[in-house]
Amino acid sequence: MNELLTSTEVTLKPDPSRTIVRPFAPEYPGAFGDPARPRAQVIVDRILAMDEAAVAEERRNVVQSLDERHRDVDDMLLRRFHEVEALDVACDGVRTDQAMLIGAYFCEEYSYEAAALFNPSIVLHPDQKDAPAGAVKFVMSLRAIGEGHVSSVTFRAGLWDADDRVTVKDPRPISVAPIIDQRDVEQDQTTLRWPNDVGSATPVLFPLTPSQRQGIEDMRLVRFEDEGKTQYFGTYTAFNGLEARSELLETDDFLTFNLRPMTGNAAAAKGMALFPRKVGGRYAMLSRQDSENIWLMMSDDIRHWEGGHKLIEPRYPWEFVQMGNCGSPIEIDEGWLVLTHGVGTVRNYCMGAALLDKDDPSKVLARTPRPIVEPSPGERDGYVPNVVYSCGSLANGRRLLLPYGVADYFTTLATLSIDDLLAAMV
Repeated sequence: MNELLTSTEVTLKPDPSRTIVRPFAPEYPGAFGDPARPRAQVIVDRILAMDEAAVAEERRNVVQSLDERHRDVDDMLLRRFHEVEALDVACDGVRTDQAMLIGAYFCEEYSYEAAALFNPSIVLHPDQKDAPAGAVKFVMSLRAIGEGHVSSVTFRAGLWDADDRVTVKDPRPISVAPIIDQRDVEQDQTTLRWPNDVGSATPVLFPLTPSQRQGIEDMRLVRFEDEGKTQYFGTYTAFNGLEARSELLETDDFLTFNLRPMTGNAAAAKGMALFPRKVGGRYAMLSRQDSENIWLMMSDDIRHWEGGHKLIEPRYPWEFVQMGNCGSPIEIDEGWLVLTHGVGTVRNYCMGAALLDKDDPSKVLARTPRPIVEPSPGERDGYVPNVVYSCGSLANGRRLLLPYGVADYFTTLATLSIDDLLAAMV
């Protein structure tokens, strides 16, 4: 641990017992099966051939099993049945218990954080009214990886008090994925929502759209202020298994999310991080479209990003391979504070920082010549060894709360003085 940082006692590790229920749709290999009678129809026909007693017993067993760590199981199974029915599978005249059983055969439990829980981002909680004096409440997003290296985003709430003590609420025993509330295919926009009582469960943003099929990666949250209005945005990488693209999440309350793709020739880049307000009347974004340098882009449209120019290039040995941002810039009196990452020997990922001019962020005023966080001997092993990485930090006065992932496996948090960090820059 660098002398600038004070470690907290918080460690967030993946828990395989945390599951959601996702669609399951078995199909025949290409050379098998009858196109006129797909495998889904074969399975449904087998279920419909069961007698009432057998259906009742199987349904009872399924519900009892799922009730242990999921809620509204009946509604969930019926919703999945209607999704199967929409695939032109003949299900005419089925009873409710048959419909629920059909839904059960076409879904599966998925341990969304079985392998890793890392790359956190953090923002002020929308509701600060009961925070103690000098303390702030926060919302933290984390990238979770499960079977098949599928990434989703889970959320935690916490408190950072005036004495630098940090507490993160334990996740609820039940996890809840959102429901697609509206899908505009023409505009490529999806609205997701959680039930209003999601507070009794842990929300999980699990891939639901075709562009996200293989994962939602490295969300960078930002609390955005514009003309007296506060919104929360999240930039993230959507991966469908073949191609990646940058998408934008928008929310006011973390209960309803609008998801839209970003456009322009920079939209295929990973690691885009939005400034928390407009600069000179325009939106500003950091990115890494050449996979080597940190770029700065300006736009009149929050979704459309073109061109840009190199802002920060590798200078020191620990960043010779590539650089990138570790979340959205933070506005302080001296300018824009940017946490960075650098890749050096043996693909070691370290973290540093830079300071940009407040009025003209294309001017780099200073940067750290040495890492402020680097893999330590006791925390270098995990899913991907020798990596420390963050997708966002939070300022309160002249203190900084920095959550970061270790070895692409677990997450911890540290605090540091902004004044000490600036003093370490050249």
